[in-house]
Amino acid sequence: MLDELDFSVLSCLQQDGRMSFTVMAEKLKVSVGTIRTRVNKLIEDGTVNIVGRVDPDKVGFRSYAHIAVFVRPATLKEKVAKKIATFKEVSFLAMTSGDYDLEVDVMCRDNEHLVEFVNKISTIEGVNQTKTTIYFKVYKYAQPDLGLLK
Repeated sequence: MLDELDFSVLSCLQQDGRMSFTVMAEKLKVSVGTIRTRVNKLIEDGTVNIVGRVDPDKVGFRSYAHIAVFVRPATLKEKVAKKIATFKEVSFLAMTSGDYDLEVDVMCRDNEHLVEFVNKISTIEGVNQTKTTIYFKVYKYAQPDLGLLK
């Protein structure tokens, strides 16, 4: 169970994942040891994962796409999703309601890489059809501010 201090720590980390324990402690008016303990607990229990977010465009990944995946028979949805989740190009994957079964967002080096990726998922047992929408320009790519403080 998370308390108000945990949410405050998470809010600080969302603002700056590299914020020092000292700065966080001063900001939240608690000891550095308390912050260290809370952050370590949040990491250990999987509540937060601190990573460096790379700008894909600056490292040569310039082809972004949304892929709708239709799975038949429907009993293979979970198996197909678990397989797709293993691919490094995938930045988002979810089971959906509506016209298609899985929603996949991918980042590829270029359109040729994207075509190879779509062909790869098309060969997975249970993938009946895919529908790809290419993103021409990405205006925002970020973890949303979850408004953790009430």
